Amino acid sequence: MSFALVDNAESPRPLFLATRDTLAALLETLGAEARTWAESQGYAAEPGSLLALPDTTGRATGYILGTGDEGSLLGGVDAELWSLGALPDALPVGAYYLAAEPAEPAASRLALGWALGAYAFTRYKKRKRVAATLVWPQQANRERVSAMVEAIYLGRDLINTPAGDLGPKELAATARDIAEQHRASCSVITGDDLLVENYPAIHAVGRAASNGPRLIDLHWGDESHPKVTLVGKGVCFDSGGLDIKPAAGMQLMKKDMGGAAAVLALAHVIMRAKLPVRLRVLIPAVENAISGNAFHPLDVLATRKGTTVEVGNTDAEGRLILCDALAEADREKPALLIDCATLTGAARVALGPDLPVLFTRHDALAEDLLNKAAQQADPLWRLPLWPGYRRLLESKVADLSSTGDSSFNGAITAALFLAEFVDPSTKWVHIDMMAWNPRARPGRPEGGEVHTIRALFALIEDYLAE
Repeated sequence: MSFALVDNAESPRPLFLATRDTLAALLETLGAEARTWAESQGYAAEPGSLLALPDTTGRATGYILGTGDEGSLLGGVDAELWSLGALPDALPVGAYYLAAEPAEPAASRLALGWALGAYAFTRYKKRKRVAATLVWPQQANRERVSAMVEAIYLGRDLINTPAGDLGPKELAATARDIAEQHRASCSVITGDDLLVENYPAIHAVGRAASNGPRLIDLHWGDESHPKVTLVGKGVCFDSGGLDIKPAAGMQLMKKDMGGAAAVLALAHVIMRAKLPVRLRVLIPAVENAISGNAFHPLDVLATRKGTTVEVGNTDAEGRLILCDALAEADREKPALLIDCATLTGAARVALGPDLPVLFTRHDALAEDLLNKAAQQADPLWRLPLWPGYRRLLESKVADLSSTGDSSFNGAITAALFLAEFVDPSTKWVHIDMMAWNPRARPGRPEGGEVHTIRALFALIEDYLAE
């Protein structure tokens, strides 16, 4: 798969990048005809603007892309990554090359942004046109860019696939395929075997569906290397259960396995890069359905840790399946434990769809991850595990309530609930994400999105793989 990046091409056309401040100098270099043409068009190198450079017959021989204000090469890391993202569909079909070869890391960011802009979900409908291609920038890290593009395409495809074609069984099959590709091991505990193996909360949430609940467990790497464990929420569809969602709330619930998609994508990059870590991936995969044996509001569930939980709302099922997986993950005392989940609407109300929420007990770890997020243009924002809200999870009949009875601070109380299943000494990160682009932007088409994995990969690579 080329991802619209090619080694070479016949007669590729040049692509010139210009900021508002560098446009005049570029036009001087290109000559009087180009300068006159740009002035006649009122071209000012506004961000994302294209100017075709025609020859005497009117055929475009190249293009100028406006990238906004001066900064680094293109005005910052974010601009480096996304400036080319619209071009695979915006430019005429054909091949292009960057007229001024960028150095690393800009070269890799530009290539990555182009490739992500070439993505289309084509399982059910062919793309409207062939994407324009870019000749690989000479200094780009092809292996690293290709691995990340593969991972993000994989995750986007998983999230975009309707629940009728991607349930717990199919998600487990995908995990097995990824494991086989990297010579990893992958086991799956299915249905009533979850009770035998002491994963009762996962079983309770998923037992009402005909496509039964599963715990996916992938292992890779040398046992002597630092343990990194990834946990992903795999709710393949969320009806809300007996606390059923309205139609509008249920519309996008095929994306409720976005956390699982993110950790599978991240695992792919880790394994392809052969980082010296002992990787484990745990995905509780369920469909939150309604039938005669569905779990009820105010049921009291057993959990793997032994903590009893009173169900405050069956539509807050993600934390119930995660608590079993986190308890198992924490049992091994990994050097780093990360969970990703489309967990709360409250996080989206607070920060919107583009900004996943970061929770952790460890300030230095948070600072490191936030720095990596900024460096990768893969943003996160930290919210506190505010201990004063722990009282909201108290129950009169069980050790914990899954939701409490407050309508406030929902993302924090959900994170505090998960924290009950992870030892305070464990270096644990919880990411509450949207996993969806509600509107198209360069490199980020409307639909499923794999948030945070570039930042998390950079964290893991530097934090443990030295």
